Amino acid sequence: MAHKAKTKFSFWHLVALGTVSTGLLLSADFSAAQEKETKNQSAAKDDKEVKKDEKEPLAEKSAPLPPYPTFPKLTIVGKTPEEKQITEQVVKSINQKLEASWKENKIVPSGFINDYEFIRRVSLDVVGRIASPEEITKYMRYPQTSRRSQIIEDLLASEDYPRHWANHFTNWFLTRSGTFGKGKYHEEMAVWLEDQFASNRGYHELAKEVITASGVNTKTTAVNYNAAVNFILAHLGEPVPKDKQSQEGQFEMVPITSRITRLFLGIQMQCAQCHDHPFNNSITQKHFWGINAFLRQVERTGTPPAETGNRMMTLPELGLKDNTSTNSDEIIFFEKRNGVILPTKPIFMEEKKLASGPAATGRRDQLAAFIIDHENFPKSAVNRMWSVFFGKGFTSPIDDFNEQNVPTNPELLEELSSSFKNYNYDLKKLVRWICNSNAYNLTFVANKTNDKPEVEGLFSRMLLKSMSPEQLFESLMVSTKAEAAESKDAKKNLRTVWLNKLVSNFGDDEGNEVNFNGTVVQALLMMNGKDINEAISRKEKGTVSMAMARNKSNPNRIINELFLATLNRPARPAETLKISRGLAMRTKDKSPMDPYQDLFWALLNSNEFLLNH
Repeated sequence: MAHKAKTKFSFWHLVALGTVSTGLLLSADFSAAQEKETKNQSAAKDDKEVKKDEKEPLAEKSAPLPPYPTFPKLTIVGKTPEEKQITEQVVKSINQKLEASWKENKIVPSGFINDYEFIRRVSLDVVGRIASPEEITKYMRYPQTSRRSQIIEDLLASEDYPRHWANHFTNWFLTRSGTFGKGKYHEEMAVWLEDQFASNRGYHELAKEVITASGVNTKTTAVNYNAAVNFILAHLGEPVPKDKQSQEGQFEMVPITSRITRLFLGIQMQCAQCHDHPFNNSITQKHFWGINAFLRQVERTGTPPAETGNRMMTLPELGLKDNTSTNSDEIIFFEKRNGVILPTKPIFMEEKKLASGPAATGRRDQLAAFIIDHENFPKSAVNRMWSVFFGKGFTSPIDDFNEQNVPTNPELLEELSSSFKNYNYDLKKLVRWICNSNAYNLTFVANKTNDKPEVEGLFSRMLLKSMSPEQLFESLMVSTKAEAAESKDAKKNLRTVWLNKLVSNFGDDEGNEVNFNGTVVQALLMMNGKDINEAISRKEKGTVSMAMARNKSNPNRIINELFLATLNRPARPAETLKISRGLAMRTKDKSPMDPYQDLFWALLNSNEFLLNH
């Protein structure tokens, strides 16, 4: 391959030296901006949260402010006049509340990104991949004032939308580690979730289904198949001793108790297992075990194998059901730190007790109803989804609402949560509201009023986000037109191998969604990966060969196509000039494709490709 030849003047060398491009992320300017962004995010971990009653503006009063930008008027579109009106109303409120917080804190927001930057960002966030050149061409033909809103609608209607969000939620529900973190169980859950997102099922229905699901978790039998059971099966915890199972249940159910409250209520209860919560006075040890008692009739059939290294053994079918004869007296016991043993029955937050009698539903059904009815349920969902699009939620971390972790804009969070609930927990509506807001259109480039970590929660600029392993894979497939991914089965197999490499190399965060930063390991994996090299060097159908076939006598057009295919923007004049000069120096290439393959490879390995910005 051209870029592997050590004697050639590789475009990768040009990029590394900062001489190919003065563009956004290929330039030294952006490298400095990226480094500052990384330092800001690291420093933010050490900063104290802004207290709820703090009155002082976050920005310095004495510093002269940069000019306040004038945001262009964006026209919102909708499938129906009613949908359009709803979106306009909610987006107007988002814009007003954020702008009020900026002015109150002497913050000047960053400017708007251009149309090319927007389609790349929104494509990565809504469907999990960069845009194709064909999608960009279609997008740029829409009326200028409405094209951003229209592409949001196009992406929400895309078949890639349910697939992308199924990936997100599968990782949230099952994590990336352990027996359920990959392989058949993980895949079955993703397929089930894809069906839920394809039908735009309400978030409250989704939550109820995974909390109450019964059945078997794989398709090895057609009877009672329900992949939603994998959520609870993945987090059962330690088995109860055999002689106590009829009284206390088959499993301790400690991990699933914590995961349910973190995911659906934004409350971290894991430390309340052993003692009252040290930072949240409203959470006691009894709260934890009261919720845990709702889950003690869960029974598993079958036994999953242990994971050995990175190889998974054959995964057997597992079943999940409720055994109503187990724990029939409803009492479980927990131990205080002083050694005192206390009993509790199923009780939700010391307010809502388990109903009994002929008309009463099962324990998990009642727990799901209590969860969905809790004030934190819509708030937690909005906060989690907001963090996906902005790289940061209203609270940090996003799943730990407490008195020391108050939202940066509580009024906006409350209003968005109320609207989300009122419109039947419709996730597509929530995505539509977020992506049509002014804040979502802002550049990552900071000014002196918004470049500190402590003001990131005001959302006056976009934060840089590393692509997830899934986004990186799908984006590479789009940009390279990889032959190995042309059939559905082949793409699935390639994706499995690719994700195993990435997750293994970059790790995960012990059960939470992965958030890795680009590293030398990642760069080497990209630069030297067999799959990438084969995709780049294809003589037919590949991105380079097709661009050359269409533009035989016009190198500038070839360059432009490669930029669109990778960075989702045209090459800038200065970039085209420098690259053209480099082409003229390539006099010893065996094939005319060699220099363009090197350019394509350099673009794929640039920060501008690897980051969502």
